[in-house]
Amino acid sequence: MRSTGTLRFSADDFRRRAAREENFLAHPEEDGDHRFNPGHARLKHANGLRAAAVLIPVIDHGDGATVLLTKRAETLRNHTGQVAFPGGRIDPEDRSPEHAALREAEEEIGLAPRHVEVLGRMPDYVAGSGYRIAPVLSVVRPGFELAINRDEVDAAFEVPLSFLMDPKNHTRGSRFWGNQEWFFYDMPYDGRRIWGVTAGIIRTLYERLYT
Repeated sequence: MRSTGTLRFSADDFRRRAAREENFLAHPEEDGDHRFNPGHARLKHANGLRAAAVLIPVIDHGDGATVLLTKRAETLRNHTGQVAFPGGRIDPEDRSPEHAALREAEEEIGLAPRHVEVLGRMPDYVAGSGYRIAPVLSVVRPGFELAINRDEVDAAFEVPLSFLMDPKNHTRGSRFWGNQEWFFYDMPYDGRRIWGVTAGIIRTLYERLYT
């Protein structure tokens, strides 16, 4: 039975949804930007895909959970200034994608692993930028303190889970790469633009857990 009302967007409800294997077994294949851009030249990665992991941190605020996101530093070379989940490349020393996501979250924003309950992960998301991303689902207990690494992140902020899981807030956008149009999801919130790969992962989360 589906939850209703504000409880539908609690951390406890999110935890229950993530535990339902059928949400992932029905669509076990990798996800990604190719869903919106079949055959696009930007998806041809001659040198293969680089492995990465991101943490999807759902913060337990009782009935109204939030999702912790970051704004990448304006000085970075890739995805400059974009809104993103905490995360990054999987290093050879990482024991698993989950380990990489937790390590990156601690390095980027100081989120201590002891506050994070890992629930599992969604199928990989293949990004047009050349990454195969493992999205790691988690619930974060309140009481943590963040320490922003200014070399990588300009800011960290929370967005209500109810906003992100509302399809009315999932608009479609596009821009041109070369002479081909590239399509993506766009989810503006409180003056911040959540779009591209991050919005694509959020859309996948919605489709697999909340439809």
